[in-house]
Amino acid sequence: MDIKYLENIEIYESVILDGIRNADHSIWIATANVKDLRVEEDKRYVSINKLFRDLCRKNVELRILHSSIPSEAFLKDFKKYRLGEEKRFLMRRCPRVHFKCVLIDGKRLFVGSPNLTGAGLGAKGENRRNFEIGILTENPELIKHIRSLFLKIWEGKMCSDCGRKKFCYVPLEEPI
Repeated sequence: MDIKYLENIEIYESVILDGIRNADHSIWIATANVKDLRVEEDKRYVSINKLFRDLCRKNVELRILHSSIPSEAFLKDFKKYRLGEEKRFLMRRCPRVHFKCVLIDGKRLFVGSPNLTGAGLGAKGENRRNFEIGILTENPELIKHIRSLFLKIWEGKMCSDCGRKKFCYVPLEEPI
């Protein structure tokens, strides 16, 4: 696969069901918004936080780079599934993050419009989801560039020249 165009429900199927759910060692997500979203599990829908917890327990490292405070529903399930106790689950917030990507095992990349929300990446009904697009690729050059940007932000290398420091009260903090 060089580049595969996806839209709407195809994003959920390819990124969540075929991608994140089957990760072997790492998932890096960049998003502006973080809200609870539901994923299919055994013919029912559960919080993405349950999937994250289950992946951490299989030694998959999860990193979420985001710009805004997660929704109350996300934080409620974050606490319910005790993700704050999982050493392999990390979140950092930077108010300038607006790009959206999911990097799975360092070799499969989704880049597109959806945020980490139910209407974006989640299992919403056909008439309840946002109109979203994106590409799925295993192109090593594209992965290298996006991975590099993700790491520069994650490690705080962009902070000194950011120009928005006054809006960043607790830069790159870890979750609650």
